[in-house]
Amino acid sequence: MAEVIRKINGVEICTEDFGDPTMPAVLLMMGATASMMWWDDRFCTALADQGRYVIRYDNRDTGQSTCYEPGRPPYNVIDLADDAVSLLDSFGLKDAHLVGMSLGGMIAQIVAIRNPDRVRTVTAISSSVWDDRPELMQMDEQVLAHHATASSVDWSDRRSVVDFMVEGCRILNGSAHAFNENAARKLAERDMDRARSLLSMFNHAQLTGGEDLYGRSVEIRCPFLIIHGTEDPILPFAHARALHADVAGSTLLALEGVGHELHEADWPVILEAIAAHTGL
Repeated sequence: MAEVIRKINGVEICTEDFGDPTMPAVLLMMGATASMMWWDDRFCTALADQGRYVIRYDNRDTGQSTCYEPGRPPYNVIDLADDAVSLLDSFGLKDAHLVGMSLGGMIAQIVAIRNPDRVRTVTAISSSVWDDRPELMQMDEQVLAHHATASSVDWSDRRSVVDFMVEGCRILNGSAHAFNENAARKLAERDMDRARSLLSMFNHAQLTGGEDLYGRSVEIRCPFLIIHGTEDPILPFAHARALHADVAGSTLLALEGVGHELHEADWPVILEAIAAHTGL
């Protein structure tokens, strides 16, 4: 288990793999602004112990992957989807089970629409249907207010940056579990220490592309699992219902009182569901 930089599509993508490469592959796709570290080491190891070959990676503008000047991303969402497919090529994989968190779940849908032969199953965690659906409930005002304070953070001061990131995690926490500030602080510190350009993560907020694929999640035919917290402040539970309605035969697992998070207390349920789903 070691981080490896893979050169694909003219960029560098940092990857790390867990488990036996001869086992069914699971590609973990993280959401906007978050590095692959948000897939906890122990979570990845536990999934690999279920007989899966687990791969996580930093999307562009996060972690050790290629980063661009803040405010000027020269790529779009389709490029991120193409990166996922090219990563499978770089590992010599014909196909994989895709597990995406938030934006990662939407990127997984794009891959399933455009490259169905490369996708065995999709698991979308705290995600939404790939579509323009203004009628769905919007992001909680607390989240928007927190992000609005980013401009006042001293990004050269480690404590200020970590405090900002920890507070963001606190807002995403649901009522089902007590907020683990210590774990959030360790994650924020790890993210900061290994980021090529931490501010570049905000480029994800400006991403466009894939509009021609809006509404086409209904075309997805591979087994599809939706895992979603009922108190998600980023993508409220209505988004999970919309995705469940759009993808025929999909399964919806509701996590009562859970926010936009992969809380350690929920790992057993999440891991069991993914293991069963990817065992199809």
